[in-house]
Amino acid sequence: MPHLALDDVTLHYLDDGDPEGAPLVLAHALGTGTHLWDNILPLLPAGLRIIRYDARGHGASSTPPAPYTMGALIRDAERLMDHLKVRDAMFVGLSIGGMVAQGLAVKRPDLIRALVLSNTGAKIATPEIWADRIATARAPGGMETLARASCTRWFPRAYVAAGHHRPWLDHLTGHSPEGYAGCAAAIAGTDFYTTTASLRLSTLGIAGSEDGSTPPDLVRETVDLIPGSQFRLLRGTGHVPPVDAPEAYADCLSEFISATGHIRRR
Repeated sequence: MPHLALDDVTLHYLDDGDPEGAPLVLAHALGTGTHLWDNILPLLPAGLRIIRYDARGHGASSTPPAPYTMGALIRDAERLMDHLKVRDAMFVGLSIGGMVAQGLAVKRPDLIRALVLSNTGAKIATPEIWADRIATARAPGGMETLARASCTRWFPRAYVAAGHHRPWLDHLTGHSPEGYAGCAAAIAGTDFYTTTASLRLSTLGIAGSEDGSTPPDLVRETVDLIPGSQFRLLRGTGHVPPVDAPEAYADCLSEFISATGHIRRR
């Protein structure tokens, strides 16, 4: 299991696909991890080097004491890509991963040639909402409370009614309260409206019509900050469409990969 040991955190990552292929970096949502992307990987085109990692406080990465800053999360992604000698990647960020994507594209334009901002925003919710969630995470039974609320916001009603959300309910309930609180603090302190508006690169925004965390209007408003960006609404999907609509999500990514010419010709 590959890990990158840094001065303040150890990051777990997966480096799959074609070692000589065009790099595709995937950054996950709060409370999830590398497994968020499992269902879409077999559906993506050949010729990609696919890099996934667990953010600090998630999965098999270490959990430094909270709070974290968005700058630290961006630096983690930057150091991982430098370690793997990745340049000119397509960076796909979902939710908090989309905030990391925005910040990294501003800080290190040499690392990213195309951007996918999925179910995310330049600013997500309010500091007060995040402070309440942090307090809940630290209370007895708090992660189960947050998990139930997250599943309600994240997944389409029919998906929940069928019980398909239950593995994620269990996963979120078992998530580290410290890791959740750390990353929640990073989201609370982030407003990228001005910096994201400075970006000039190929960008696709993806939204789910039943996303209760980052509604379509927020995603559209964010990607509209970047001139020439595209926007796709996936109907009947929620906050994590790689889970509840992997085929539609993979098709969306594959079309963008093709349109940008990201896969290198041999």
